[in-house]
Amino acid sequence: MSDTQQGGAVATSAPPSVDQGLTPAALAAKYGLSVSGARPGLFEYVRDLWSRRHFIMAFSSAKLTAQYSQAKLGQVWQVATPLLNALVYYLIFGLILGASQGMSKDVYIPFLVTGIFVFTFTQSSVMAGVRAISGNLGLVRALHFPRASLPISFSLQQLQQLLYSMIVLVAIVVSFGSYPSLRWLLVIPGLFLQFVFNVGLAMIMARMGSKTPDLAQLMPFVMRTWMYASGVMFSLRTMLADKPAWIADILMYNPAAIYMDLIRYALIDGYGSENLPAHVWMTALAWAVVFGIGGFVYFWKAEEKYGRG
Repeated sequence: MSDTQQGGAVATSAPPSVDQGLTPAALAAKYGLSVSGARPGLFEYVRDLWSRRHFIMAFSSAKLTAQYSQAKLGQVWQVATPLLNALVYYLIFGLILGASQGMSKDVYIPFLVTGIFVFTFTQSSVMAGVRAISGNLGLVRALHFPRASLPISFSLQQLQQLLYSMIVLVAIVVSFGSYPSLRWLLVIPGLFLQFVFNVGLAMIMARMGSKTPDLAQLMPFVMRTWMYASGVMFSLRTMLADKPAWIADILMYNPAAIYMDLIRYALIDGYGSENLPAHVWMTALAWAVVFGIGGFVYFWKAEEKYGRG
């Protein structure tokens, strides 16, 4: 400290601060400060997400209830929409184009309806994932919560909708001569693996859609192409019999085709294992693990950026 005297007044200079010369990062470390909204560590993020599991469940149920709240038939549309799609595709592909080659009517109709219901599960999860962040900016900016809750919740909403539809699907399968058996239990692991895959894919699309809202306009064309390339309305093996084998292999091993064929094999008596590609369960597991974990990490890496800018 130094004293100076001028005109009878004494001026005292303060001692240099002990923080003088420290960088902002060093100051934050010294006083235990952290960046607001900073991305937590991966394991901490998982714990935080698990603690919000009740919010995720309630949010998905509320979205499902509100989805058709303005329609007079209400929740009936959860089942009526894919059924009407199945009817249209049956008229065009089954009757007009003869896409049921190699399958009897008792096999083709359950084959078609199962494919539409199962593919719609993935399609709806992807479309909801694209808008998970960009369509809920008010919620993202107003509340602090792990943003992965949103794509997970939307995927869970689609799973709940599929489970309602499965009641009708089972009735259709039974009416065409495929009765309950132990093989039907394979539906449980098949849908679980598809759900994990859908969640991972929804997270990837949620991060991409948060920065590129126009992606929501492009995705319907992408999903339509994917649907035709996955054998929803016809057997890939039969339709591509005169094409190089590698083309059929690529299409049959794509995840949408894998999960559809697993559910078809589980439910339809006339759809045997000869219609499945080799190592189908290992392939289904691989798709779920790669996209489930990869999509989660990819989404987590941009956690602090969602809702900003």
